[in-house]
Formats: sequence, structure tokens, C-alpha cells
Amino acid sequence: MKRFFRIKPWLAYLIFVVLDLVCIGAGMGVPIFCIFFGFLVGWYTARRQLLSEVEVSGKLRKMLLVALATSSLTFAVMCILWGRTVPILFDPATDFVNFGIPMILYGPKLSFIGWLVLMIFVSPFLQLLTTIFAAYLTITRRLRQSQCIR
Repeated sequence: MKRFFRIKPWLAYLIFVVLDLVCIGAGMGVPIFCIFFGFLVGWYTARRQLLSEVEVSGKLRKMLLVALATSSLTFAVMCILWGRTVPILFDPATDFVNFGIPMILYGPKLSFIGWLVLMIFVSPFLQLLTTIFAAYLTITRRLRQSQCIR
């Protein structure tokens, strides 16, 4: 099992990129599966860092950098997918009601703006939070097991 956590960092990130794109595709452009995938990435990152011989602050810094990198990839893909719809906000003839998004706010245009903010900014941030949360839980559980505190 330790071999799984000792693969090369570029290979682990390449596997993440492929799986993140699969999660985005499975959600059909809505990154709900990417947010849940953040739990797996956080767990893997923490387990990988716990096997290294670096001091604790270096491990925590590395986990934060990995979480930022993974959510940045999701942010970039969301900008590519949803960013091309931003110019239609300035077209007065656009029919926002039939665009296919849920009407979550009072007006169709306001709902569209809210949807874009949710897809482009909030979802990658939630993925960042789930990755950090899973890494934190993994670290605390491992420390509790190694110190036999219950």
C-alpha cells in the first residue's frame, strides 16, 4: 500500500487531472463531483505527506499547495467552460429563461449571474475547502492512532 503513496508527484498530478476532468464531465459542467473528489485528494495528500521525512510545517505547507493547485485546475476549467457565456450578459436580446439553468434568484438575468458566480468561483473554493478538511481529518486521525489517544 505504501507504494501507492510513493508514486512520483508528476504522475499523481497527471492522474488527478484526468480524474478531475472525468468528474467535470460526469457533472456535465457542474463541478459537484469535483467537490466530492476533494475529499479523496485531501486524504491522499495527507497520507502521502505523513510518509515523508519533512518537518510538520513543511508537510502542512505542501498539503495547502496541493489543495490550491487542484482547485486552481478546477477554476481554470470552469473559466473555460462557463467563461464563454459571460459576453451574453451584455446582449439585450438574450433569453436567460431558456438557457437551462435553475432560476435561483428573482430575475432570470440575476439568476444567470448567480449561476456563473457559483460555477466559476464558489465551486472551486468548495473543492479547496473539502481537500483541506479531508487532509486535516486524516492527519488528526493518524496522530491519534500513533499516540494512542482515544
